Amino acid sequence: MNPLAERIDAVLARIDDAVTRRGPGPTVELIAVSKRHEVGAISQAYAHGLRSFGENYAQEFAAKHDQFHAAEVRWHFIGGLQTNKVKLVVGRSLIHTVDRPRLVRAIDKRAAQLGIKQPVLLEVNFGEPQKAGVSPDEAPSLLDEVDQCEHVTCEGLMTIPPVGPPEQTRRHFAALASLRESLRGQHRAIELPELSMGMSADFEVAIEEGATLVRIGTAIFGPRPS
Repeated sequence: MNPLAERIDAVLARIDDAVTRRGPGPTVELIAVSKRHEVGAISQAYAHGLRSFGENYAQEFAAKHDQFHAAEVRWHFIGGLQTNKVKLVVGRSLIHTVDRPRLVRAIDKRAAQLGIKQPVLLEVNFGEPQKAGVSPDEAPSLLDEVDQCEHVTCEGLMTIPPVGPPEQTRRHFAALASLRESLRGQHRAIELPELSMGMSADFEVAIEEGATLVRIGTAIFGPRPS
């Protein structure tokens, strides 16, 4: 077995163990974050059974999307998105990083041109001013903005906690799950099924706190090329 396949199997085993500790709950989708890795690495991961891939940069994502046409692939855009780049990702991926009304409107406009409904997640920032994301207090109004758009639908929430040991990031994951319950109470017609949280260093804790999407790069593909 090649090293990539071994790493995938190890991550899947850790996901299974975390789900067992969590107990009954939603299915966890593993997103292999292929940022800066060649399409060949994606092909190898696909051959070993992975079907979900995540990218951070719009132009890199668009190039890989156009090169890799394997069936059943689900793409995720997980990086910051500028309004002038929405045409590269709308209609091609689940967008995890919606954090401002202007971006919602740009996505809606592009989705209308394509005649589709674009699924998105709201990125929530729990108090790190240097990072992107809407504050928990502003999340309801941003969700209202999505509700007013005919061609955008909110599937859930996403967060990137501060770097730290897993038990330190646990409270951020628990806070995201709690915010979802609050938003569900305010918008009873909205399910918000997805919680995108957890990366290579802390995905097991995220799963224990209810993650449905985990974004794992280095634990699968190894260090990113410089």
